[in-house]
Amino acid sequence: MLARRTVARLAAQPSTLGAAPAGARNMATLRELELRLKSVRNIEKITKSMKMIASTKLARAQRAMQNGKQYGIANSEVFANAPPEEAPKRKLFIVISSDKGLCGGIHSSVSKETRRSIASGEHGAQPDSPIMVIGDKSKAQLSRTLSQNLTLTFNQIGRDIPTFADAAGVADLIVKSGVEYDAIAIVHNKFVSALSYEPTVVEVMNEQVLKESPGFKAYEMEDDVTKDLAEFSLANALYAALTEAHACEQSARRNAMDNASKNASDMISSLQMQYNRGRQAAITNELVDIITGASAL
Repeated sequence: MLARRTVARLAAQPSTLGAAPAGARNMATLRELELRLKSVRNIEKITKSMKMIASTKLARAQRAMQNGKQYGIANSEVFANAPPEEAPKRKLFIVISSDKGLCGGIHSSVSKETRRSIASGEHGAQPDSPIMVIGDKSKAQLSRTLSQNLTLTFNQIGRDIPTFADAAGVADLIVKSGVEYDAIAIVHNKFVSALSYEPTVVEVMNEQVLKESPGFKAYEMEDDVTKDLAEFSLANALYAALTEAHACEQSARRNAMDNASKNASDMISSLQMQYNRGRQAAITNELVDIITGASAL
């Protein structure tokens, strides 16, 4: 009996916090609309400010990306002239994202590409291929399904425009991590335009594969040459990928904040119309009450 009374009492209460009870005048509803309008206007101011900041950062990120691409072009020429005799057997995947959100599907795109590659065996991936992640967002996504593959993660990289020192530090930790691999597959977002991006995979060979390639066997070189070249090539590839991924992030954040501002403007227009209609109805009701009272007298 007590439970039924409690349920009946809860059902009689407003369904949402601040909602007007049944039979109340329009003034309570107008107050709700006024508070909601104020909240949406504040959100619109925040999203517009974040859009302006992202637009400013995007110009700098694009300039850094153009400089970083030169490092990637140099790497591509080296590996094009020294192809391996056979496909690498064990791949190490390095996923590049960031620690920040509010930038659309930047993080989920590289996470999906990594999961798809490992599930389908594309790019020489295997079910037990090791994965290293740069950025907390993709780390959280991949840890749900591929937690056993995660071997090393990095954060606090790319808060500002990435530098070659950042890439060199990451490359040094990867080499010293003790993870065995024949090649590295760097998964990052490719900058297509200011409005679009797509996930891509860049492969980097390790020291042993470079040493045994026909292009290097044709020359007599010391062991340190291929070792240093492999480490430098990894740092170059990481730097190019970090700068391009950073530009994609700023572009996606700008677009996301632009869409959020437009949605807030549409919501403000709708709420303002509801508020005006409610205010007009309340005034009309008051006038009807006054006229009715005067007629009764």
